[in-house]
Amino acid sequence: MSVKATRAAEAAGLRARLLEYDYDPLAEAIGLHAAASLGLSPACVFKTLVAVLETGELVCAAIPSDARLSLKALAAALGAKRAEMAEPARAERATGYVVGGISPLGQKRRLRVVFDASALEHPEIVVNGGRRGLQLACAPAALIAALGAGTAPLLAG
Repeated sequence: MSVKATRAAEAAGLRARLLEYDYDPLAEAIGLHAAASLGLSPACVFKTLVAVLETGELVCAAIPSDARLSLKALAAALGAKRAEMAEPARAERATGYVVGGISPLGQKRRLRVVFDASALEHPEIVVNGGRRGLQLACAPAALIAALGAGTAPLLAG
């Protein structure tokens, strides 16, 4: 299956495994559903969230699927005062992906990405592969480097 995210991973030289599962549009928490379906710890399955800074810039936060994002921590990590979650339609237009399938890789308009610092505690993390039901598993340091992303503590207490 070739989607923008998998092509971007290949182009970046990422050694990634594709993981597929039956996406449930009624699942309460997509990341948790993906982790359970794949038999993985939610701590290593990262969800990609799109937020907007007070400047209007759209950015991505990648955090464990069982965690909550601290918008204050995200803003601080990017040198901003405030951040809020982006409207789903705006996130979809900017990334070229639909909610439930937003990947940090291969976005239509490349957004700055910050991973929660816990990503580096795992030998492998899983991120969305660019469509609902598709995930990419790879080494976090390689993924972060390929994206030119940063890391910071991003989780809400």
